[in-house]
Amino acid sequence: MQRRTLDAEFAGFVEKHRVDLVRTARLLSSGDPHRAEDLVQTALVRAYTAWNRVRNSDYPVAYVRRSIVNAHIDESRRPWWRRERSMALPPDVPVHFADDDLGEAVRSALASLPPKMRAVVVLRHWLDLSVEQTADWLGCTEGTVKSQNAKAVAKLRHLLTPEGQTTR
Repeated sequence: MQRRTLDAEFAGFVEKHRVDLVRTARLLSSGDPHRAEDLVQTALVRAYTAWNRVRNSDYPVAYVRRSIVNAHIDESRRPWWRRERSMALPPDVPVHFADDDLGEAVRSALASLPPKMRAVVVLRHWLDLSVEQTADWLGCTEGTVKSQNAKAVAKLRHLLTPEGQTTR
């Protein structure tokens, strides 16, 4: 297939799925829209370079989502090494996304979780993956997914329950 046709097909894929990919990345990045954009961009670059293989898979969005999770975990493993340098003032005006369905309290509570635990919660409860799929994506055992999920849910429940209310 010609490069121009592949580029148009990839552009259509990005146009169709970008918003959902950014939402997923934003959950992984604890609500930081700039880091979420970086994670999505990294995943899309990986998908573009392998587009012939990705487009022929059963579910190309899963490839990109997994790339987002991998980029998130990779970045959390090497916090001392970054391609970009932080600046006191950004060089341009940031873009704000209207994401009313995600409350500040939820993003704040997710931010308190360690990166891999946060990834388990997002994969299991946001993307609705099974325990087996989540373990496969994260390269760990099903038992690890279950224990990390249980601990994360308990912590989120504690953080998100108003004082004075009892949980089930």
